[in-house]
Amino acid sequence: MTTAHRPSDPTGSADPAGRLSGAAVLSASVPAASSGTGQAPLPGRSLLRIGPVSLLIRRRALLVAAALTVLLLLAVVLSLSLGTPYVAPADVLRALSGAGTPYDLVVFDLRMPRVVLAAVAGAAFGVAGTLIQSVARNPLASPDVIGITQGAGLAATVALTSGMAAVLVAPTALLGGLLAAVLLFALGARHGLAAQRFVLAGVAVAFAFRALTEVVMLTADPIDGLRAQIWLIGTLAGKGWTEAAWIAGTLLVLLPVLAWAGWALNSTALDDDTARGVGLRPVARRIGLAGTGVLVAAMVTAQVGAVDFVALVAPQVARRLVRTERPPLVCSALLGALLLVLADLAGRRLIAPTQLPAGVLTAAIGGPYLIFLLLRGRRRSS
Repeated sequence: MTTAHRPSDPTGSADPAGRLSGAAVLSASVPAASSGTGQAPLPGRSLLRIGPVSLLIRRRALLVAAALTVLLLLAVVLSLSLGTPYVAPADVLRALSGAGTPYDLVVFDLRMPRVVLAAVAGAAFGVAGTLIQSVARNPLASPDVIGITQGAGLAATVALTSGMAAVLVAPTALLGGLLAAVLLFALGARHGLAAQRFVLAGVAVAFAFRALTEVVMLTADPIDGLRAQIWLIGTLAGKGWTEAAWIAGTLLVLLPVLAWAGWALNSTALDDDTARGVGLRPVARRIGLAGTGVLVAAMVTAQVGAVDFVALVAPQVARRLVRTERPPLVCSALLGALLLVLADLAGRRLIAPTQLPAGVLTAAIGGPYLIFLLLRGRRRSS
């Protein structure tokens, strides 16, 4: 949503499609930041100066973020309201304000933990998807495509089918996701973690871990295999504050890195020679962005299971809403939170009292989205 730049950045240029590249965005506002003459920044952007650093803010990104925040709050209230028993939205708001209502137990103890978990996990998926897609330069790249989800899934399946204590499932899944990340970087590190090699290495890792997961499932006890299958689909049922705290804590610890990533994403569209020409280190940036993305993805998958397609859909929809050349980090996080809150609500209420896992609903969203991308690509090629 914001772009930070320094007065020392050299002048960039526009790409062949006529859009400003990351370097051009950095440089185009340098005169306005340093001249003190009141020169206007680029159209659609506002300049904010904080000491020696200036921030170039996209006004449309601010409006989209504000709209998504409002929609997310409405979705949270709706999710706290719907269910058995039904709680009127006015009573939900009174409970949240601390006024005290007969429904405080329902709102705070029964529904709030799951809603907060859905919002935090969705935001984490949105952040992970944004970082991975920006490094891969591919709208189809996401944790469930490049093997992170499959690595966590294999580890969780082994834990669930081997009689391991339930408290150890999430840490084991986290280790599996990180192992998949190590393999991904080992296979894709040649040529400076080039975009195409990164994606192909991720697909190879995903298929390998998926095959191993199927082998474990076939040899497991049927009851344990069913538990593992539910985990692989991704569900928020029976989870709450503990899982939300782990995910939120990871995001808070990584907050300085994420703030840097929001600025560094501007250079991901540049080829290596151009990036080096403007004083950047493209390989180090790609490794930093990808490493942050896979760490967030591994953590959130370990806590809520393999909830597919949120990390795939949220960044690209946010990019289209903001109309930028790359997925915006903050808007992607907000949209991911909104999608998962609504998916969990739909899973709870569509065929109540039976609950559908959130992963089923997100897959129902992701399938049509992939078809849309295919049709859109066909129209462009024709």
